[in-house]
Amino acid sequence: MKSKTEKLLDELVKLHPKYIDLSLDRLKLLLKKLDNPQDYLPKTIHIAGTNGKGSVQSFIKNILLKNGYKCDAYISPHLSRFNERIILNNKEVSTKKLYQILNFVKTINNNKPITFFEITTAAAFMLFKQSKSDFLILETGLGGRLDATNIIPKKICSILTPISFDHEEFLGKTLKKIANEKLGIVKNCDFVLVGKQKKELKDHIQKKLNKFENKFFYGKEFRVTKSLKKRFEVKIDGKKYIYSQPSLNGKHQEENASISIYFAKIMKNMGYRLNVKEINIAIKKTVWPGRLEIINYKNKKIILDGSHNIDGADKLNEFLKTKRIKPIVLFGMLNNKKASLFLNKIKKRVSKVLAIKIPGEKNSFKTKQINEICNFHSIKCERINNINDALKYFRSNQQKIYLITGSLYLIGKIRKKLL
Repeated sequence: MKSKTEKLLDELVKLHPKYIDLSLDRLKLLLKKLDNPQDYLPKTIHIAGTNGKGSVQSFIKNILLKNGYKCDAYISPHLSRFNERIILNNKEVSTKKLYQILNFVKTINNNKPITFFEITTAAAFMLFKQSKSDFLILETGLGGRLDATNIIPKKICSILTPISFDHEEFLGKTLKKIANEKLGIVKNCDFVLVGKQKKELKDHIQKKLNKFENKFFYGKEFRVTKSLKKRFEVKIDGKKYIYSQPSLNGKHQEENASISIYFAKIMKNMGYRLNVKEINIAIKKTVWPGRLEIINYKNKKIILDGSHNIDGADKLNEFLKTKRIKPIVLFGMLNNKKASLFLNKIKKRVSKVLAIKIPGEKNSFKTKQINEICNFHSIKCERINNINDALKYFRSNQQKIYLITGSLYLIGKIRKKLL
């Protein structure tokens, strides 16, 4: 049975306008009625990009917390429950407080058409205004230029994580068009950090940022220069530093960590109290569920990875290659994603695919469709009816390593059953 908060969230989904005009006008009207809480937020770090936003957010949050600062965060999507999206001083918002603020904002909106992300972002801004924390880390939901989070007037830093193809129906069909949308967050801030980008985007992004004085690029001002067994080397402004390996799996997490390390260096130069030893501990102890996360389940190892785009498939393939493993893969994906390209990227690292339709998601690929894609790529495939059948398969099969991937929604629905 759904809780009253879940029922309220369902009601907010129904306010979604039939025609989306890709503007911030609806949100501006609502925020004005709420006395513009976005004008009274903690010092804000704004993050956009295709992949890595959550990891960078988590690294930075840990660094700030470890150094004694109070820190809020806004992330999406959630894995298990909506509360995960709104972090107040390192704690998920309580269900009571969440219900109260959502109900209040819904009443003020008075059933006017508005997207789910817009109205929940307005509610989050109300909570961040009240929290009185030192910092807020704000992830964009989709894109940047017209993202609901981009309505904030001022921030300390804008960060661009790696940009690749995703949500092309909204952001554009080319990498440069997608990058232009992400670059929309670069305004009214003290400095800009640009993570590792594809070769064809480097010059484009640099030209777009030429008017901005304080901008720092991966590969120019900072970069990972060496991976060691338990440590990695980062070159910052010509000097080399050694840090502990992140607990997050995947070589790309060193690159994400380097963004947060350089962020800390700049902040320290600006006068903020940040201790090098604490930064190192924060990097080492950062966790980010559902991203190459390994869980022990009934004497089996289950790898959870919410990758759902081609860049994510590349990172996943690299991880499997490095570990020299060929797991059985439980695969489900929303049907606006490129399942065929994704599976083609990882097919050499897969022993078999278990096709599943994501529970409760009507817009996900059906098992028959996934099976047809697997046949096309000569991947062994078996269709699974539901999550319980998948878990039964894990328990009864001799295979010791499994991978669940294709969607964070799928990860969220199965993860709580594995713990």
